Order: sequence, then C-alpha cells, then structure tokens
Amino acid sequence: MNIRLKFNHLFFNGLFKQHCLLCATHNGGELGTRHDCLNDLPWHTAPQCRQCGLLTNGSICGSCLSTPPYYEATYSLFTYGFPINTLVQCYKYVSTLNLGRIFGQLLVTKASLETIDLVIPMPMHPTRLKERGFNQALEIVKVLSKDYAEKLGYASVTRQKLTPPLASLSLKDRIKSIKGVFMVTTNLLPQIKNKRIAIVDDVMTTGASLNELAKTLKQADAIHVECWVVARTLPKP
Repeated sequence: MNIRLKFNHLFFNGLFKQHCLLCATHNGGELGTRHDCLNDLPWHTAPQCRQCGLLTNGSICGSCLSTPPYYEATYSLFTYGFPINTLVQCYKYVSTLNLGRIFGQLLVTKASLETIDLVIPMPMHPTRLKERGFNQALEIVKVLSKDYAEKLGYASVTRQKLTPPLASLSLKDRIKSIKGVFMVTTNLLPQIKNKRIAIVDDVMTTGASLNELAKTLKQADAIHVECWVVARTLPKP
C-alpha cells in the first residue's frame, strides 16, 4: 500500500477508535498520539533564524538582515512535511477539529504567554469562513489562551479583502495579493497600542500573510509581534 494511503487509513481508523492518530495501534492518551510517535514527527528544532524560522547557524538570516520583517520572532513546532502536512490538511479541509486542541497544547509548550499581552489568530474573510465553517487558527488560539482568556484578541483585526489561495502564487504575487487586506477594529485600537502580540497560524510558508498582519499591528502601535505556527515550510535543498 502507498505510504500516504496507508497513513490516511491508519489516521482515520485511529481517529474514530480514539487510538493514536499516527499509528492507530495503541491508545493515544490525552494528546491523541503516543509518546514514541510524537518523537518521530519532524520537530523544528534545528538551528534557525530566530526572526523568520528558516534554517541558519542560529544567527539572524541574510534575508531578515537585508529586509527585516515586521515581526520580531517566529516559533514553529514542526517543519512542514509528511506526516504533518497530512495532519494539517485533515484539520483544515476535513474539519478534524480535535487536531486544533492537540496543536494548541503542543504550541503552548514551545512559546510562552507570560510575556505576551494579546494572542491574535490569523483572520479569515467572512466568505472563506462560511465555506470552511471554522477558523483553524482561532481553534488553536482558544486552546492556547484557555488559562488567559483576557489575552484572546480574535476580534481585534479583520480581513477586508477575499484573496485567492496563496499556495499557487509566487512570493511577489503573494505580497501583492495580501497587501492592505487587514484592518484593526477601530474601537479595539487600545488593545493593540504598546502591546506585545503573538499572531497564530497553522503554516508559515513565505511569511507574506503573517508579515502583512504584523505590519498592520505595528502601524497600530504594537511594540512587539511574534509568529506562532504549527509548521514552517523550508526551501527545498
């Protein structure tokens, strides 16, 4: 059996039997995955640029030095590859919402809310939200902020423009497409001013959307913005 088909078979069997989501052979426990299976996932732990999350010797990468993004740091659980890509796609497009709980519980171990004033999920345009039925970033943020309800800022920023799916676009076209799409809710501007903010999304590919959101927050006088993502896409070798 093709390894991806086999994984999908094991994944869905494991899901409905409440076994490990990755191997479907044992009870997955609180997180739905066995400890050994979790250890085998592609954790994003190699030396990396602390600003954008791309692999380096641990220093700021040349791209961030030459063209600094509007965010100061990136925290990612995994690199975007099998089986994480399959899990994320199941989460987004098959509405496997329990994965949002797992991602949120894992992400809170990677980055600290102690120094963050506000957590903002990547906003979705109302049309896209109606199509999908839920905002995958918001579901993760709900878990992250469970013990810090006052830090949940899901209404602080809205998405004003419906953009085409960015996956098929070049970096130049992504930046052009996403420009000016976010707007801080006027009566919630005080939530942003002089605050340290974490913005949350499922996957960081080029970082264009996260950077545009960070730019919008900086223009509203946020003093510090971090990106918290489930997975970081890395350039192919």
